[in-house]
Amino acid sequence: MTMIQSPIQRYLEDLHARIAPLSDGAVADYIPELQLANPGWFGICIATHDGHVYEVGDTRQAFTIQSISKPLTYGLALEQNGKAAVLAKIGVEPSGDAFNAISLQPETGRPMNPLINAGAIATCGLITGDTTADKMDHILGSFSRFAGRTLEIDAKVYQSESATGHRNRAIGWMLHNFNILADEPTPTLEAYFQQCAIEVTCHDLAMVGATLANGGVNPVTGTRALAQEFVSQVLSVMATCGMYDASGDWLYQTGLPAKSGVGGGILAVQPGRLAIAVFSPRLDAQGNSTRGVAVCRAIADDLQLHVMDGTDRNMTPVRRSLTRRSAASKQRRSESASGYLKRAGDRIRLYHLHGALVFSTVEEIIRRLMARAPESEVFVLNLKLVQGVNPAAARLLSDTQKALQTLGKELLFSDASVCWHKLVDAGVDPQSFYADDDFALEHAENRLLSKLQPTHPGDTPFALAECALFRGLDAQDMLLLERFLLSRTYYKNQSIVSAGQASNELFVITQGKAMVSTPTEHGIARLDVFPPGSTFGEVAFVDQSPRSANVTALNTVECKILTRDAFSDLENEAPKVKIRLMENIALSLAGTVRQINRELASLK
Repeated sequence: MTMIQSPIQRYLEDLHARIAPLSDGAVADYIPELQLANPGWFGICIATHDGHVYEVGDTRQAFTIQSISKPLTYGLALEQNGKAAVLAKIGVEPSGDAFNAISLQPETGRPMNPLINAGAIATCGLITGDTTADKMDHILGSFSRFAGRTLEIDAKVYQSESATGHRNRAIGWMLHNFNILADEPTPTLEAYFQQCAIEVTCHDLAMVGATLANGGVNPVTGTRALAQEFVSQVLSVMATCGMYDASGDWLYQTGLPAKSGVGGGILAVQPGRLAIAVFSPRLDAQGNSTRGVAVCRAIADDLQLHVMDGTDRNMTPVRRSLTRRSAASKQRRSESASGYLKRAGDRIRLYHLHGALVFSTVEEIIRRLMARAPESEVFVLNLKLVQGVNPAAARLLSDTQKALQTLGKELLFSDASVCWHKLVDAGVDPQSFYADDDFALEHAENRLLSKLQPTHPGDTPFALAECALFRGLDAQDMLLLERFLLSRTYYKNQSIVSAGQASNELFVITQGKAMVSTPTEHGIARLDVFPPGSTFGEVAFVDQSPRSANVTALNTVECKILTRDAFSDLENEAPKVKIRLMENIALSLAGTVRQINRELASLK
């Protein structure tokens, strides 16, 4: 079976192709082992808070985590020591300096923040353990819980870092001088070099970010990697200090907490929703991946991810999810058509959405549609409770509709008055909008039925004897009954019955379709649609109450009509026929009650 490609996946592939020619920057060479990286490596991952990953390029190529390790170790230090003890040793102010600057407060020797080298070394000193091995047991265990797999140290990179880490050793001894590192700094320094040499992939970084986005719980393994209370502290320092002396511009441009590493990785997080991970070894003057910065800025702009936009993203956008088995149009069907639609009910899917549609919420919707596309025929998105849709989400829904069309599927929208114009502007087919679920579901049902029976319902006359009202009557009974029936024709949009009208006639449609409606403050509400073979007016005919709704011809409608006087005459001339008609009317009313009960039950 042909699988449909998600528009989000296609977007990433297009973005990868667009950014790949960017060749600015150079591979890090101050650590000899790092300069062996292939400058052409380039991978992009987006991981959602519930663990779904979109990826393109060299996302499984191993590289060392480098400074992206710093916020993770900081989180571990907060867990092991508490916020007050950590703040006593390490500040949280942006330094405005390069990553290897010696930014210490003159009076205390406290590093400015945990993401410059001085602060990261001080953080390492707070990790439980007197030896390098003890500290690394805790650090590797923590990082592995974030990534969802067991991570290891790249020995060659570690040795290269240790052999050339003279400036960091000087920072370590200076921290020891100020008693920020209480003990001889060598075990801490070696742990720091080893934590930077932990081997990861772009996919791993995306899962690390998804874990932070998910409140510290890895969304795939379900394992807690960081206590919930410290997630906000980690993301805060990433937002203000994660990109070194480019942090202010980064936050202004993308609005995303992030951390870069000289191994070529960048990790950005949209709290509560998703993570972006990029791997490309060419670095800019600040030590950030050139392509990584370009990718993150493009994604944040294209998909409108800036955390300061004020949009509420806490709720799932899908309020209800139904199939045709539990939500049908009010169009009445023949027994054969109803049976077919019931058997094929899962091929029509209805989703009631709510809240704001932005990238992070519409991604969940698109993922559901993509997963159901192989076995479904028509999707209906009800937008009645949607507060708004931003341009990025509208474009993705348009792309999804086009992608489904390539496989012969349909994406329809109902109750879209708040945002239909934005969807149309983004390229959504204007003919895919319906006033409510009823009309959209009728279209979907007709689409399924057209494959079963190409002739549209109402195109051919319906044999009178096949009507439910006359079930159980033989040919002789029908000949007798036809003498008591009137014939009448109604034309498109002509009123057949009006609310409040006297009810002395019972109608049977033999050709065409009629709509039952009632007035509302916004126009009319469709209550039912009668196809050929339908009987209507039974309730008022039985209790002689005024008509309760309007019935209008949708096309040319041929009717047979039984008047109250003719019904009374049957008692003398054909009592058996009258009894059968009364039984069939009772069955019809009972069926209506059962249908109402099913609809009420589906609303619970």
